[in-house]
Amino acid sequence: MNKKLSLALSTALTCIASSAYAADWSNTQLHINHGDFKNPFSQNEANTTVYSLQHSSGYQYGDNFFFIDYLVDDLDDNYQDRDFYGEWYSTFSLSKTVGFEFQNGMIKDIGLVAGFNMAGDSKVMKYLPGVKVSWNAEGFSFLSTLFTAYIDDNEGVARGGAPAESNSWMIDIAWGYPFNIGNQKFEVTGHVEYIAQRENELGVDVKGWLLAQPIVRWDLGHALEMSEGQLYLGLEWQYWRNKLGTDTNESVPQIHVAWTF
Repeated sequence: MNKKLSLALSTALTCIASSAYAADWSNTQLHINHGDFKNPFSQNEANTTVYSLQHSSGYQYGDNFFFIDYLVDDLDDNYQDRDFYGEWYSTFSLSKTVGFEFQNGMIKDIGLVAGFNMAGDSKVMKYLPGVKVSWNAEGFSFLSTLFTAYIDDNEGVARGGAPAESNSWMIDIAWGYPFNIGNQKFEVTGHVEYIAQRENELGVDVKGWLLAQPIVRWDLGHALEMSEGQLYLGLEWQYWRNKLGTDTNESVPQIHVAWTF
């Protein structure tokens, strides 16, 4: 594991440990997803399990969100072979930091974002400064739009990593929508992102990609009279057009399990 990723993992664990004391609210979940994913470079498919630690919290200046994926597949091809991937976004809220009041009923808040994306074996590092708009939308537990730059700090081919790339930009829409069927509780959640085209150090065009990951899940904790929101069972669908900037398009249903700590 490279030094940057080790530092990110240590920081994430520290954040979780301290959030109970410093945060206004926090939520930490373990997600397990299982499906057949394609290596976009070799076109080989592999039976893959993704273990994801996800954390969100709010504090006096804004909010934090991050996840760390541990990916395991059944194909030894140096792609997702016990590899790590993580993303972190810290938002500094205008309403919390300067007391700005939004008169437009559609906008709940606007914040400045500092983010990064990091991968293990490929030694990828991206910085994502930008703006997040949180919306007031009836029935939604949250709805947000994120606009960021996509700034490359890859270690590059010379250091055994993925090729360094030119800079780009990203837009991401994330949501949570709870609903009931009878006395059973459900939720539709997920996100859709678009990252624009760029070029790598080998002179190869990296295509702009569209990644959608909607989840429909049943609140099994509520159904089993455990604790509401503690255990979810559902289906996640991953649609990835131009996966990792290649010509590969992928549509994968996955079994989804989530446990809230």
